[in-house]
Amino acid sequence: MTASYKELASQIGGKLKEFNKDIPETMQGFMQMSKATHADGALSAKHKELIAMAIGIAARCQGCLAFHAQTCVKMGVTRAEFEEMIQVAVYMGGGPSLMTAAEALIAYEECGGEKASA
Repeated sequence: MTASYKELASQIGGKLKEFNKDIPETMQGFMQMSKATHADGALSAKHKELIAMAIGIAARCQGCLAFHAQTCVKMGVTRAEFEEMIQVAVYMGGGPSLMTAAEALIAYEECGGEKASA
């Protein structure tokens, strides 16, 4: 686990800015795909973000956890919604996803998401 998901997002964000300069066509294509994918449609943007986080958990991608946790918080994802998404990710990914799901919850809380009530 990383020490800080906010710090990890910042560090990766800096490298992505370098990519914007060094490989602009790739980054433009990725950003266009991201924009199109996250627009409201049959599924809301919020549900799509939860799907993205679930895939990040199943893929055990710490950078994904950092960025999608920030976006989940910005989109108003509740702890209950986040935990239901975790259930699906663990169901699909097994034990390793359970460990990464715990990291995802740490990232969500670090980014300002709801903490469990005592």
